[in-house]
Amino acid sequence: MTYTLHYNSPVGRILLAGREDALTGLWLEGQKYFAATLPAETAARETPLLRQTAQWLDRYFAGKRPALTELPLAPEGSAFRREVWQLLGEIPYGEVTTYGGIAAKLAARRGASPVSAQAVGGAVGHNPIAILIPCHRVVGADGSLTGYAGGIAAKQWLLAHEGVDPARFFVPGEKTPRA
Repeated sequence: MTYTLHYNSPVGRILLAGREDALTGLWLEGQKYFAATLPAETAARETPLLRQTAQWLDRYFAGKRPALTELPLAPEGSAFRREVWQLLGEIPYGEVTTYGGIAAKLAARRGASPVSAQAVGGAVGHNPIAILIPCHRVVGADGSLTGYAGGIAAKQWLLAHEGVDPARFFVPGEKTPRA
């Protein structure tokens, strides 16, 4: 059975989802692909794991740096997507990387030919455990704040919260970079 719990955060209301043994989802309400991997049968209930996840988020939003490894995660997706999500989890707090950078790391790990940055972007965009698996730390190679399913404002807030100056980047559709 999958259980859900709502959490109010500085970037909006969040839906947490998980089984007894692992967190399976964390979505900002209204985001693209909201609850896309949530099974049809769920129950709204605060389980020990969902309470632990809420406490992790409390610490994160209070400016602490809780480790991703503190929570058992089980994001549902293809093997390729899970590989990309694993690499997202390795992006240090307060740092950013590009879709191309992730593609290069993935190709190197696989000992394979290049991986498409666009394919990586698709996997990043479908990340079912936002914030904990930090897809907000990925920016475009051109310095754009692109591709965050939770919205650009949430991405800017999360980056600023982690000490990254979002003014270093530009929002697609703006005429010039902010910096």
